[in-house]
Amino acid sequence: VDTVNEEDLLANARSVGDALRADLAAALAGLAGVLEVRGMGLMIGIELDRPCAELVGRALEQGLVVNVTDDDVIRLLPALVMSEVEGRQVVETLVPIVKEFLGPGAAQPQAVAR
Repeated sequence: VDTVNEEDLLANARSVGDALRADLAAALAGLAGVLEVRGMGLMIGIELDRPCAELVGRALEQGLVVNVTDDDVIRLLPALVMSEVEGRQVVETLVPIVKEFLGPGAAQPQAVAR
């Protein structure tokens, strides 16, 4: 607890988490199948429109540890000491995995019911 306070790791988690969520949201914006990028601090969830448990293995093959909760939410829980540079590496690794998983139609925006 002393280290968390002395190194201001909660402020780092807010700052890096905000940047990570913004980068993920921008990289995944408009992709059919991506419903929401959300989170608080470095707890981040990417909700998809389908079950995505197989992404755990795909990400691990690329050196990225993720979890899937509620069948359709990719959950990231990185260390409080993560830097913005490391956050960008996560985005660069995870986004192609998600795009490949969603398939060729993912680049098409979802239709909006009127």
